Amino acid sequence: MKGVNPVSEVRDAVARELLPWFAQHQRDLPWRKRRTPYRVWLAELMLHQTRVDQVVPYYRRFLQRFPSVRQLAAASLDEVLKQWEGLGYYARARNAHQTAQYLCQHRGGRFPRTYKELLQLPGIGPYTAAAIASLAFNLDYAVLDGNVIRVLARLTAYREDVRRPSARQHLQTIADQLLLPGQAAACNEAWMELGALTCTPRNPQCPSCPLHCVCKAYRSGQAAAFPRRARRQPVPHKVVGAAIVMNRRGEVLVAQRRTTSMLGGLWEFPGGTQEPEETMATCVAREWKEELGVTLTVGPRLLFIHHAYSHFTIELHVHAARIRAGRPRTLECADYCWLPVPRLRERPFSKADLHIISFLEKAAFTPRAWQQLCRKRTTDLNNKRSSY
Repeated sequence: MKGVNPVSEVRDAVARELLPWFAQHQRDLPWRKRRTPYRVWLAELMLHQTRVDQVVPYYRRFLQRFPSVRQLAAASLDEVLKQWEGLGYYARARNAHQTAQYLCQHRGGRFPRTYKELLQLPGIGPYTAAAIASLAFNLDYAVLDGNVIRVLARLTAYREDVRRPSARQHLQTIADQLLLPGQAAACNEAWMELGALTCTPRNPQCPSCPLHCVCKAYRSGQAAAFPRRARRQPVPHKVVGAAIVMNRRGEVLVAQRRTTSMLGGLWEFPGGTQEPEETMATCVAREWKEELGVTLTVGPRLLFIHHAYSHFTIELHVHAARIRAGRPRTLECADYCWLPVPRLRERPFSKADLHIISFLEKAAFTPRAWQQLCRKRTTDLNNKRSSY
């Protein structure tokens, strides 16, 4: 291949090998049918840092509940978050709700048809704008997601840390150069599918890759060594306390997190991070005082839950408790309410809090049994660790 422009060589391989491979091997995914800006946009939001097999059932349920921009905009945030519950990265759901309302208020419920106008919408950045422009309108914009980054880094044997902004810019330029005019939708999906099915993070299937003949990493025999990433820092670990409070009617108090906080808009069993030299009972009592303005009597620990988020892990100690003084107020939460256990699942909760709900459903405490339980100050009733 001496004397051949590498970009031209790869572009020829994309047209000759990659697109036919994609036509034969592409998965049957719901967002590839009846492709509209709304359907493409929802898929891209859900797929961000989430596996395809996990997204598919959520996508179908979400579209069944909110089949149009107008119906999404008209829903309450609680309804939207409930449909998103368990998918994680809840800012995506809040952004979707806000963008839908903006579209209805300012654009008649319709997406703009140009990349620059798409970028002006709240919650839509360069990647999502390029995805909508190319996949819904077939405009010539290349997308750069994690799969495409991995494929291009191997294809070019790119030796820099791909997490750096300069690396993203470099690889975006390559993606732009390799885009076949008039075939943006097919090209973008083919690159992403190649990364998902063949050029996988571990054990890439190089011999069956349609582009192995033009891949520098394959030629060097070091495909698995790319892409290059700097070693991550240790993941922070937090110790968190929470309390279940039940009144004499058998209702449980839950609070809604402010939309500006992590897991914003979701409901929770109030609590917070344990401070140095603080007992867990003191931590729980302090958090309830700060968030809701009440004084608690903290009883025994009922649950210990280990949960991993994207950037840190937590161990959550869940205690039984009762209000000793004061009436709840919205001091550091958006809202609160008392709900009987059978109605808790009407509200959107995080995965860790859903585990607490499951415990309450199985335990079936009566108000009298709960009051007696809260008088047991020192005994842990359940030391079994639970995790997701």
